[in-house]
Amino acid sequence: MTEIETSEFLKTLAEKYENADFLLSDPSMFLRRYERLSDREVCAFSAAMLSFGNRKQFLPKIERLCSLAKDSFAAWILKGSYRTDLLPESGNPKEKFYRFYSYEDMYDFFDELRQILTISGSLGTFFRQSIEYGYTQMPLDEMISQCFPNSKIVSKGKNSANKRIHMFLRWMVRRNSPVDLGIWTWVKPSELIIPMDTHVLNESIKLGLLPENAKADRKNAVVLTARLKEIWPEDPCKGDFALFGLGVDS
Repeated sequence: MTEIETSEFLKTLAEKYENADFLLSDPSMFLRRYERLSDREVCAFSAAMLSFGNRKQFLPKIERLCSLAKDSFAAWILKGSYRTDLLPESGNPKEKFYRFYSYEDMYDFFDELRQILTISGSLGTFFRQSIEYGYTQMPLDEMISQCFPNSKIVSKGKNSANKRIHMFLRWMVRRNSPVDLGIWTWVKPSELIIPMDTHVLNESIKLGLLPENAKADRKNAVVLTARLKEIWPEDPCKGDFALFGLGVDS
């Protein structure tokens, strides 16, 4: 396909997949589970960090957390209730909760979330103030990683695509979407980096957006985002729906 044909093809796919039905089988289904902003942020972040592997396996794990948190995910974290509610059947905290992560890993993750909520009341407020008050000059995704130094569940590494963090940011930042919330108005959608996973990578290579030897790393996520900005200058992550949807359906 020519560049123009590829552009029109992606636009068509994005419109096809970015709709309310996308929420039916995607972790984004949890985004509107709560009304309060602080609850939505914490639920979304927890859901994003567990969103890898088989959906039939990780969606029930996220559902379990929501069921335990009941009407306020943030309050559940602040009270430390996860340590008494989220219990392994064996009683051993080293028992696996999901894939590589144990119950102990989940406690470490929630402990650091609790520290942030205690300081600022919400994830968004904490990160926004850290940037506005000049506490850090690093990119937002890198800052998020650094704020969870003891959490294995939060991806780290300057060269990593950090797909789950960028998916979380897409949820928080993109406006006027039937899927994404757009509640972090202090970040521009044009500043987002596409969440790079195997589906997105493979389809990008097939369409000639990335070279055949490309890997799912930060460098190629930035390159792909730049290519998508040629189609959606103010909202490159709209292309995530096109590429991800195409990858899942192919």
